[in-house]
Order: sequence, then C-alpha cells, then structure tokens
Amino acid sequence: MKKYFKVIFITGVLWSSTSLLSCNKYLDKEEQSNVSSKEAFKNFINFQGYTEELYNCVVNFSNNYWTNSWNWGEDEITSTANNFHFVNKIDQGNFWGWQREFDGWGAGWMDQGDFTTRNDDVFANRAFRDLWSAAWFGLRKISLGLENIDKLTEATQEEKNLIKGQLLFFRGWFHHRLMEYFGGMPYINYVLPSDQKLRLPRLSYQACADLAAADFREAANLLPIDWDNTTAGQRTLGKNQLRINKIMALAYLGKNYLWAGSPLMNFQSTGSKTYQADYCKKAAQAFGELLSLVESGQTNYALVPLANIHLNFYTTGQNWAMPGSTEAIFRGPYIDAWVSNWGTSKQYIPLEVGDGDLKFNPTANYVDYYGMKSGLPIKDITQSDAESGYNAEYPWKDRDPRFYKDIIFDGTKVVQGNMSASEEKNRYANLFTGGSYRDTRTGSQTGYVLRKFIPLTSNKYDQAYSYGTNLHIYVPYMRLADVYLMYAESALMASNSAMGKADNYGKTAVDAINIVRDRAGVGHVDSKFLSSAAALLPELRRERAVELAFEGHRFNDLRRWLLLTEAPYTLKKAVSFDRAGLFNNQDPSQNRVVNIQEHIILERKFTSKHYWLPLKVRDVNMYPEFYQNPGW
Repeated sequence: MKKYFKVIFITGVLWSSTSLLSCNKYLDKEEQSNVSSKEAFKNFINFQGYTEELYNCVVNFSNNYWTNSWNWGEDEITSTANNFHFVNKIDQGNFWGWQREFDGWGAGWMDQGDFTTRNDDVFANRAFRDLWSAAWFGLRKISLGLENIDKLTEATQEEKNLIKGQLLFFRGWFHHRLMEYFGGMPYINYVLPSDQKLRLPRLSYQACADLAAADFREAANLLPIDWDNTTAGQRTLGKNQLRINKIMALAYLGKNYLWAGSPLMNFQSTGSKTYQADYCKKAAQAFGELLSLVESGQTNYALVPLANIHLNFYTTGQNWAMPGSTEAIFRGPYIDAWVSNWGTSKQYIPLEVGDGDLKFNPTANYVDYYGMKSGLPIKDITQSDAESGYNAEYPWKDRDPRFYKDIIFDGTKVVQGNMSASEEKNRYANLFTGGSYRDTRTGSQTGYVLRKFIPLTSNKYDQAYSYGTNLHIYVPYMRLADVYLMYAESALMASNSAMGKADNYGKTAVDAINIVRDRAGVGHVDSKFLSSAAALLPELRRERAVELAFEGHRFNDLRRWLLLTEAPYTLKKAVSFDRAGLFNNQDPSQNRVVNIQEHIILERKFTSKHYWLPLKVRDVNMYPEFYQNPGW
C-alpha cells in the first residue's frame, strides 16, 4: 500500500497516485474502506494525498469528450449533422438521456459509467469523468476521511483545519451538484454500513441545502484565503490555485442558499412558487462576506478587464497556462491541456473554414439578450427603437461590447491568413440568408456562430487550435462576475428592493449589476427598472444571460426560476436578413441589412415533470424512501 501515499504534481494539485477504485454500486462498502487508517491518516502528507483524490471527481464538463454539450437552455442548438448529444435529447423532452443506459454513444458528462477505469490514452481517459459516479464515490470517500479525522495526530492545527475544511467543502459541493438536477437527496454524512439495509430518505431541497450550508460554513471558517500564505501550502508554493479555500466555500455557501430560496426549490420544499426571502438573505450575507474580502484587497481575485476576458476561458501562447486568470473562483483539474481544445474548438468553427461536421451555435433569440451599449435591452430585433438606439437596418451597431467578444455575426472577418482564390469567399462570415456559413447540416442554422471559448483564428487556415499555439480551453464552474450577479439577485429578493443590500457589504443589488456592466463597458441599469424588485428582476436575469452566456448556467437558471416550461423560453429561433449597400469589411457592425426577421426552428414541449431529471430506475428500486421524481 505504500504506493497509495506516493504523490505527484499535476496542474497545481497534489494527487494520490493510486487508481480510483470502482464505485458501480455507490452505497456499497468498497475496497478503499480497508486502507490502513494508521498509515493513511496519520500525518498531513498522507491524509492530503487521500483527500486530493476528491479533486479528480470534479468533472471537466467543457471538454469531457470529443465534442460535448453543456448548454441545455434556449441558448444553443446544434447543426443537423448528428443528434446524439444530451442537448438534442432535452429538446425532445427525453430527460432520460442523461443516463448512459439511454445514451449508447456516451456523449454526456453526467453519466459515463465507471469513471475509475484506467486508460493510458488521455483521449479515452477524459471520458470517464461524470457527475453521477464521481459524486457518490466522493461522498463515501469523504465520510471515511471524516470518520478517521482523529487519526491525524502527526499534524499541526493548521494542517488539521486544511484537511477537514476540504472534506466538508466537497461534501457540501457534491450534494449541491446532485440537488441542482435531481432535487432533495439523502445527505450522506457518515459511512454507510454494508451489513444493513438502506433506508436513508430523500430530504426536501431546503432540508438538504441546510445541511450543505452547515458544511460550507464550517469549511469557510477552517480554510485560508490563499494556501500560499500557509505553512502547509509552502510545500507547493505557486501551485495552489485549484485548492479549496475560504473564498470558494463562501461562494458555494451563497449559491447553495440562493438556489434553496429560488422559486423551483421553494416550491419543491414548501409548495410556494415564490422566492424565499430568508434563504436569499442568508445568500446575500455569504456573498457580501466574500465580496468584502475581494474588494478590500485580501484575496487574489478580481474581474478581468474586458480586453482580456477571454483568459477566463482560454489561453494561447502561454505554455499551456490554465484559463481562469484572477476571476475564476472554482475550477477542477484537467487531464491534458492539449486535448482540452481538440474537440471543443472544432465544435464551433463552421465547416467552411474548419474541421468536423457537428456545430454548436447560439440561437438568435438568445443573442437578442445582448442589448445596446447604452445598457438598454432590445425590445424586438426586427423593429427599430429610438429609446434604446437600436436600428433594425444596422442590427450589429452599438451593441453591448460583450456581443463582439462572444458572437461571430455576419461580415466578421474570420480568416486572417492566406486562402486560395476559390476559398476566398469564406474569409468573412457569410451569415446572411443563403450565405455559405448558413448550411444547416454543418454550419449555422441560426445566423450566428459562437467565439467566446476560442480565438477567432481557430480555423484550418490560421491554425490557432494547432499544438504549437498552446491553446488551452477550460470553462470554470464559477467566476467572480457570477458572484456579483448572484449577490444582486439575493439582495434584491431578500429585501424586495433594487436598493437592498447585505448587512456586511456596502453595495446594493443594482450596484453589483453595474460593477459587472462597468467591466463590460455597458451603460448602467436604467432608472425605469429601479422602482421595484419586480421591475429589476427581468433586467437582472437578462444581465445574467449575457454575462454568463454559454457557460452552462442557463438551463439551471431557467429551471430554478420556473421558466423552463414557459414561452418564449421554450423556443429556439434563427434570424434571416439580406445584405444591402456596400459591404464594409473593416467594421462589419456598420453593414446595413434589410428584411430582418426571426423564425422558430424548434419549440420544446415541456411539462412540469421536466423541472427535475429522472433518477436511475435501478436506484429508486433499492428502497421506497429513495423515490423517483414526479412524472417519471
């Protein structure tokens, strides 16, 4: 067993070199429970090696397989070349598709099977990381660790706090992740005996969230802001960015409370379809504590300037540096930086200038959320609006600056380098009606292409995705802008006022929104939205849609707001238009169009059962108290 305690350095996290052990039956007693507690838990090095295996249970959802979907709201639609990703199943209302039993191709990151399978091929190995298996495996491992915490005798108090803080954080985090998709679950906070029948009941969402909150709170109390400033962290100085810290614990404490106070979760727990103000107040307090630490300069976290905002999602030419910069709050490890962009970059590039036939494109109705630079929304993309300054003949002009960072629109210069004469026609994005980029099978159905997670030069001519460019893609689970917007939502709904704020933080709900807008170069929230919480809430939700676009948040946001089944959020649309006048290839935002219209590509037929994913049949058949979600 000595090799169990040997550690290696990978991407800034200290890892146990042992293979993960099988967890096909996640509540069974497994082999790791037979590890000698005398050796495994006696000192910080050994116990940390044991604990850090939990980091390997954080799924890299953004490049888990050759191509992968993680945007399941009304935000994205694939080209028609293939239809095997979970987003296609969701569009059909087939939420069983998250389970590998119902997904023969295995394209999802929620259930890939036995994630502990060893494989020396990193391309294959990255596919064995999934939420369902990893969460239950992790929860048992955490219970074993906490049960043996008193065995940690050869350690300082700081080291004991670090171990316990990490274990508690991950216990809260795995439960929170399961609850997001499935609702209240049994809360696993002790080692389940293998010689007794299982009878742990599913809890209400809020009861489960209360237990997670206690774990996040204690973790925040035990953990440092920065491991580099601890004695134990000096062993891995400069490589501690991914280690669980106080800021991460506070961030998820706040998110856990906000989710518990959101309409869906409140309805599941109490029968009321409104926000629960007390949970929102607790969320605002947690976020307020975090933001006070950030703004007083006590942390390394800060919003990335708009010019460098791509560093949140990808780096290039930086020797495979991990994306995230100063803004990423929570990320997991990655298996290989090179394979991180191998499929992810190609799933966005139109076939006319790239590789692969399956593409993931922004829906036109979602792109409409990107309002004007003035900060005002666009009421109707087909109609000019003097108040906001939107002109339907110049639909790309004076838009929110994030529009130009995230979206390839008609006329954008895509290829920068040399092209043959016959291919020259594809240098600029031909996204007008009938344009070469509008092929529904291998191009864009919607009239837009996504560029948020890749350099614009990621194409077969400029080769920004080639090995020599060191392109590394990673979408974080949470970043600082998200925290500001969750604080704004919490403070707003806790106080029922745009001027609401936490007792421990000086800024109001609308102040927090404007901080995010200031970074983006967008006008502040207009005064007409400040008269009440009901007036500001839609604008706050639009801000969240734009700032966090395509980062995997929208599906869960629509669910927790009880909007998933409601029009217009059930629609996916395309824009059509014709070019008019001279084509401006220097500034495509100045190009004039005519006949701009939107039409529905797909309407999702959802019912109330679609607010929660179905649990596995074999699991709900284990005992009555672990019951299936309604309607499934």
